[in-house]
Amino acid sequence: MLYSIIIPVYKNAESIGELIRALADIQLSVRTQFSMDIEAVFVVDGSPDGSISILDQRLPSAPFRSQLLAHARNFGSFAAIRTGLAAANGEYLGMIAADLQEPPELLVAFLERLVDNSSDIVVGVRESREDPMLTQMSSGLFWKIYRSLVIREIPEGGVDLFACTRQVRDQLLALGESHSSLIGLVYWIGFRRSEVSYTRRARKYGRSAWTLRKKIDYLLDSIFAFTDLPIRILTILGLAGMLLASVWGFLVLIARVFGNIPVSGYAATVLTIVFFGGLNTLGIGLVGHYAWRTYENTKRRPIAIVRYARHYGPVESPAERTVDRFG
Repeated sequence: MLYSIIIPVYKNAESIGELIRALADIQLSVRTQFSMDIEAVFVVDGSPDGSISILDQRLPSAPFRSQLLAHARNFGSFAAIRTGLAAANGEYLGMIAADLQEPPELLVAFLERLVDNSSDIVVGVRESREDPMLTQMSSGLFWKIYRSLVIREIPEGGVDLFACTRQVRDQLLALGESHSSLIGLVYWIGFRRSEVSYTRRARKYGRSAWTLRKKIDYLLDSIFAFTDLPIRILTILGLAGMLLASVWGFLVLIARVFGNIPVSGYAATVLTIVFFGGLNTLGIGLVGHYAWRTYENTKRRPIAIVRYARHYGPVESPAERTVDRFG
């Protein structure tokens, strides 16, 4: 049996050496505990650094089976993980970031839950993190909004990595949605799910590509993909505005009848027009976002395009070769 590990790569050239060593340790643990091998599926998502050349040099001598896939351009981490899931050959599949902020040994803990058949999906939940205070605050705010507006089942610390069975993988790949949230889909499809807690490590190499703009885009994609809350809020605002306008119009009519308004007020008219004009524009924008995402999904374009793919077999240690020869 095989355990496939998907690793999206973007600006991670500095951490690749340590990552390959960590995967070699995981291969040893998985083989010892489960009599299983790992397959590492690296997906380079249009990374502008030398990640792909370093992987191309290092993987042929790695002690585990691997694949190296390169996207034609940067399609995003969600697309990179989907590419890796589609290419993976394992009965069980896990994912981890290439920056090593999540401890790699989590993958072994995930596999334990999957192999004992107690879970179909295992998610990693952050108990704490060693990031700078500002990063912790922004991340906490992001996941608080995500839980409030998108999926309430998401843990407070958020979810960045998971593992699943082949059956779950097949269901995820059948959902060919673009501009969506992979974690949202993991929770949407159901199945038996469990959690493993961990402490997120401080970043050793480079800077995170998970910028504020990407966080906002991801949050908006998740909101428009999984909830009609913006439309419902807009409907409530529209009803409240109509009620307010009706009351205001009635009061103006009464005042006019009794001669308290000899000339109609300029300020009130302008404020009313501006308020309802802004509300109208907001409504058109929200409906437009839903319509655009629906239109994008009807195009049936691939979520990502692979321009380069290679497979590498494991290089056995001398001890393993001796066993194979004489065992």
